[in-house]
Amino acid sequence: MNKQSKFENRLLYSLVLTACCFFAIVSCNTSKGRIFKKSRIVMDTLVTITVVSGSKDNAEKAINNAFIEIERLEKLINFFSPDSEVSRINKFAGISGVKVSSDVLDLLKKAVYVSENTRGAFDITIGPLESLYDFHNKVKPETSSIKKNIPLVNYKELAIDGNKSEVFLRKKGMQIDLGGIAKGYSADKAVEVLKKDGISSGIVAVAGDIKTFGHRPDGGLWNIGIRHPRAKGDDDILATIGLSDIAISTSGDYERFFLSDGRRYHHILSPKTGQPADKCRSVTVITKEGVFTDAFATGIFVLGPDDGMKVLEKMGFEGVIIDSQGNIHTTPGIREKIEFNKPS
Repeated sequence: MNKQSKFENRLLYSLVLTACCFFAIVSCNTSKGRIFKKSRIVMDTLVTITVVSGSKDNAEKAINNAFIEIERLEKLINFFSPDSEVSRINKFAGISGVKVSSDVLDLLKKAVYVSENTRGAFDITIGPLESLYDFHNKVKPETSSIKKNIPLVNYKELAIDGNKSEVFLRKKGMQIDLGGIAKGYSADKAVEVLKKDGISSGIVAVAGDIKTFGHRPDGGLWNIGIRHPRAKGDDDILATIGLSDIAISTSGDYERFFLSDGRRYHHILSPKTGQPADKCRSVTVITKEGVFTDAFATGIFVLGPDDGMKVLEKMGFEGVIIDSQGNIHTTPGIREKIEFNKPS
């Protein structure tokens, strides 16, 4: 399958599924500002930006600038665009280093940090394995193909020279894909733009990666819903939690998947086996930066509930893990803040 077809399939899944991961419950209070919201398809997914402002013109200007920032980042990191910096890095794998922008350099450094703190369960060099699957057409790769590509997946073979702003994949055939970290990073950057434009409160939701800041017009927290991993409808919410000035991300086996021979094949792959990770149904991570909630949610999903809870504790993050049997695991600090809609 060519890159354009994979892009179209990925976009289709995003339109249908990713908007269902979270919802924001908002209210309007004209005495303290009004809520303005706009959605677009960016980074192959649905992006919704919500702000509180006393001026419609100021709100629209800030929201548009935030979308421009996300679109700028997309051009740098798009795995499917031959003109992106990521594609150039992949093209010259095993050949030479590639000069990159400060954003890509920063993002790659943060990705390596997450890899080191998840024992490689999160690995942006997963590209050679991801490219073997076609979730739209329900195609799974042959075991021989997976075994052939596993040696090409190793974040330690990604050389980053901060002084030269240069990146080099040491083995020919290696590929980085920032899909597991870029959305959270983009949410962080969009919030920075909104704040510079005078917005003091709102939400940036890049699919299931959400960054909140400030409060609702009534002074309350932003209420975020966590989708049930076995939801029968788009509005089947497992739990809600009030947040402010913090990010939240969920990785789940329901986002892009197909069933075959009684097994669920989904897009969160183990870098060590090339197979869909099977210890969790969903993982939600909560901390200050969206770049970390996004990436750690993926890595912890691969690690499983036991090791995953240890990582959350070590990093000082809050989180909710739904294991493969549907059991709910929460960090102690979140138990009094989260409200489950169904018996746990």
